[in-house]
Amino acid sequence: MLTDGHDLTPIYRCDGMPHKVLLEQRSRILYAEQLIKRSRLPLFLHPIVSLLCESFSMDFSSVYSSLHSSLNHFRDSANSFLAQYEPLYLLIATPLAIFVAWNLHSFIQLLQEKGPKAFLIGLFMNTIKLFPGVNKYIEAEKQKIVEQLQSSSSSKRDNWLTELPVSGLGSGVVEKLKHEKGTDVAWQGKCSGTVYVGGTESGSHFSLINEAYSMFSHTNPLHMDVFPSVVRFESEVVAMTAALLGSKEKASGGQICGNMTSGGTESILLAIKSSRDYMKTKKGITRPEMIIPESAHSAYDKAAQYFNIKLWRVPVNKEFQADVRVIKRYINKNTILIVGSAPGFPHGIIDPIEELGELASSFGICFHVDLCLGGFVLPFARKLGYPIPPFDFSVEGVTSISVDVHKYGLAPKGTSTVLYRNHEIRKNQFVAVTEWSGGLYVSPTIAGSRPGGLIAGAWTAMMSLGQEGYLENTREIMEISKRIQKGIREIPELFIVGRPDMTIVAFGSNDLDIFEVNDIMSSRGWHLNALQRPNSIHICVTLQHVPVVDDFLRDLRESVRTVKENPGPIKGGLAPIYGAAGRVPDRGMLGDLLLNYMDSSC
Repeated sequence: MLTDGHDLTPIYRCDGMPHKVLLEQRSRILYAEQLIKRSRLPLFLHPIVSLLCESFSMDFSSVYSSLHSSLNHFRDSANSFLAQYEPLYLLIATPLAIFVAWNLHSFIQLLQEKGPKAFLIGLFMNTIKLFPGVNKYIEAEKQKIVEQLQSSSSSKRDNWLTELPVSGLGSGVVEKLKHEKGTDVAWQGKCSGTVYVGGTESGSHFSLINEAYSMFSHTNPLHMDVFPSVVRFESEVVAMTAALLGSKEKASGGQICGNMTSGGTESILLAIKSSRDYMKTKKGITRPEMIIPESAHSAYDKAAQYFNIKLWRVPVNKEFQADVRVIKRYINKNTILIVGSAPGFPHGIIDPIEELGELASSFGICFHVDLCLGGFVLPFARKLGYPIPPFDFSVEGVTSISVDVHKYGLAPKGTSTVLYRNHEIRKNQFVAVTEWSGGLYVSPTIAGSRPGGLIAGAWTAMMSLGQEGYLENTREIMEISKRIQKGIREIPELFIVGRPDMTIVAFGSNDLDIFEVNDIMSSRGWHLNALQRPNSIHICVTLQHVPVVDDFLRDLRESVRTVKENPGPIKGGLAPIYGAAGRVPDRGMLGDLLLNYMDSSC
């Protein structure tokens, strides 16, 4: 036991250090602390110097003297160097240096975002536009393309109304509706996707959901106390959809929740917004970024613009799937979300959801799975024995899923769902307003008022079909999809893009212009989707195609033969525009074309 410090006889501690030595060290430390307080060293250096002195039993006075001498030497050298410049120059140099550094940072950041090739092309295009007449010429050429895009529909707008009729038509407006409906194209069995319900508009399923809609067309789930029926319908649609996607499995956590939306785009927007706000709360991220494969839907680009999120759209692998290794390279401290699709819209290929889930979990970020197309097919295709990899909430790391009920769920158009792993994430989707003079307000989705008729129609579709109905529908469309793939492979000039997992079949050609084939198919009444990277077209198989699959394959063979024997664009076709779009290096110019086309549509 040590004395109180007055007796300096060498009493020893258990570790063998003399008490007198300890007192000498303590005296040096106290002296160091006093010198630190009187010194002009920056505050953040005080604890560092003190720790050095204590840890190494160093003489603080020598440490302080050395540091002070070094600082004085630096100050003298700096003053000597700057003395040769006038004060005004020094005053201007500081903000100028900041300005140059800021521009250099912006330059490097833009180079990283666009890549060297796109950056240099953009820089070149912006430079040549500075020359007199060049920009005017480019704008004129762009306008020609816009007019060509509009040529097929501009003449149809001549008799469109521009104001209310003086006298209302009353019930006679029904005849007007029938007349206008007669101008629509014959879509039965001819469209890629678009209409997923089989049969005609007078068929039983069409009639059923139309009747449900008409019964509840006046309702609005925003008024929960007035229309509890549609509130229940929405809850049950969400629960039934979630059950298809692993909510009953232990791995899901047992808290799957969500809401109905107006479509896949709104479902994706809400998932991104919720992920952004959730990650801000969880990690304090204020400059959010998300990473998506280039095959992911364009709704993510819209979400990035709406919610001020930096978007990294990265290349897919050789199988046209999300490349996990590339995505990993882009993850940083600001990443809030990565994305996978099951399947992707362009090629019908399922991304490696399990690997992406592991990646998201390891970095503690959100992971959204786009099941807008696959939500009402993949669960049943798996039951039918198709080799469907994991894709739902049973995969660890999946935090949200979007599923369209108005596609293969056969509900009326304008119905989708967004699902979350737990309520903690979903709460970030809601908006609550407490300072409004109109009272307290809370809304779950982007829309305030929502059509209860659509919710009732979705509930009716799901209840009327049941698991057995969806199973049988899936059997039919999967078989038709395989027949179409087989038929395309038998056409030597065509190849199938990747290995489709579901009901989307994309195909291209190395021997002829696939967009010219698309134009010939369009002239025969088929409405397919034109794709890029690689140039190709696809058909999204629905129940409408079941009775016409042989007609499709026959017309496709004949269209390929026509283009092979008579290459070149047909009059009024869009092949030249699609072909040019694929070759234009400046994607910003293509964006301007699309904006001009949309802006001139009304």
